[in-house]
Amino acid sequence: MKHKLLLAVSSFVAVMAGALLAQQGAPASPQTLPLGERIAHTVPAKYRPSPSVHGGPGQLDYMGLFNATALDTNLYFLHRGIIQPKSGIGAHFHNQCEEMFVIFDGEAQFTIDGRTSVLKGPAGAPVPMGHSHAIYNHTDKPIQWMNINVSARKGVYDAFDLSDGRVGAALDPIPTFMTMRLDQSLLRPATGPAPTAAKGTVQYRRALPPSVFRGPWAYVDHVLLAPGSATTPQAYQEIGEFWYVMNGTGTVKVGSETASIQSGDAVPIQLNQTKSFENTGASPLELLVVGVARDADKKYDVVLPPARGGRGN
Repeated sequence: MKHKLLLAVSSFVAVMAGALLAQQGAPASPQTLPLGERIAHTVPAKYRPSPSVHGGPGQLDYMGLFNATALDTNLYFLHRGIIQPKSGIGAHFHNQCEEMFVIFDGEAQFTIDGRTSVLKGPAGAPVPMGHSHAIYNHTDKPIQWMNINVSARKGVYDAFDLSDGRVGAALDPIPTFMTMRLDQSLLRPATGPAPTAAKGTVQYRRALPPSVFRGPWAYVDHVLLAPGSATTPQAYQEIGEFWYVMNGTGTVKVGSETASIQSGDAVPIQLNQTKSFENTGASPLELLVVGVARDADKKYDVVLPPARGGRGN
């Protein structure tokens, strides 16, 4: 009886903690809003100080861009902020969801399953369900950071902390875990099934394929539109997405609605919604794309293989 009570209390605490994380700064029901209001904006003035995240050292400052209601598939949250110097997120497990820390500049120590390596931004490291991870900013400068969480079941979050901040961890010169690089030099002209060019030049790369993930997380893509370029309209019946603007300005069209986008914006794309992007600025429009399948068991049937791939993602 005592054992069952402890399990019940632990489950309740994990669910409540996840609910609080998901609610940070994100609208309650974004799917019902006009496109311009569904787009989330990174606003540093709205970052909230968060010390000792998962038992980690120092402090993060961040906001929620999306919560579990943002997509009709299983995105649980999208967080954006900074990791202060000598700060980080302590080691912890997720058994009901998959997560990836991304840094856009500088460098940080990433840990997966107790092994630690330095990654230089822009880069990330996905962690499959049932594995532990952590991140530590060992430098004297803040780093730009993103956290993406996709749950196995809609709206279900869990975490098990290890009380390990990973400060002073031994470093492996070569990571023993999967990594993702967002290196523009790796991009190639987009061909199907990538978002191809309706006009101008569109470059593309599948940074992480569906085989990386155990749950409904389907892929991570890296897309670059030259000034004056646009993507062809596309819609997916079985995959929801969000497109995050890493750099540049432009417009997005979803269905019959059009809205302006700029660096730090995140655009939710629901199942069956037709979307296209156009670079209206003077510099390249760089985008990070996350796809989440409706059904994890069928994602290999609905996610077409990329035109190119390879080692060192």
